[in-house]
Amino acid sequence: MIETLIVPGLNGSPEGHWQRHWAHRDASSELVEQEEWSKPRFTDWLHTLEARIEASAPGVILVAHSLGCALVGILAGRPAASHVGGALLVAPADLGSLAELHPTIREFAVAQAAARDEVLPFASILVASRNDPFMPYAGAARLAARWGSALVDLGEAGHVNIASGYGPWDDARTIADGLRGRIDRSPAPRRHWDGATLDAVSVLGPRSQLG
Repeated sequence: MIETLIVPGLNGSPEGHWQRHWAHRDASSELVEQEEWSKPRFTDWLHTLEARIEASAPGVILVAHSLGCALVGILAGRPAASHVGGALLVAPADLGSLAELHPTIREFAVAQAAARDEVLPFASILVASRNDPFMPYAGAARLAARWGSALVDLGEAGHVNIASGYGPWDDARTIADGLRGRIDRSPAPRRHWDGATLDAVSVLGPRSQLG
């Protein structure tokens, strides 16, 4: 059974991206493929993700990047959320700014705004960069507070993608392992998750030279 669903953002995660490396290396993971990576349709993306959640092991962990984080955030209040054990949300994008360049993103922005009071009903960790061109750190911190996610400061790590030097990224799996088996969650963002695995994140520091 699939225990980890990897959720890319706009334009997908090409070969060499840390999400692709994860999918290739972990037989219990699956990258959620969408039909239109460059012109995302909100309802199509959401239904595809929900279908893969339903087909996966109970308590599946979601590992999202960029626009994929918004898609996971919109699960709050939807039936599929009850099958999710936790979510790792890496480098979420500012949907307002992204929609100016990609009009179809507006559907995601509208859905996210409609769910603005919805705290994620599963444990989550949001990993943010101090110099992400697609989201100011303060904006990422606000999302973490809104979703009830633990917030991890990755330092100056760009958009945590290939351009930022992120090919294989084993730290992502280390952080996600802090979510496995943890059902209880708090609505308040925390610097570290409860447990030795994520406590170690404090010494990871920036990884802008990885890959």
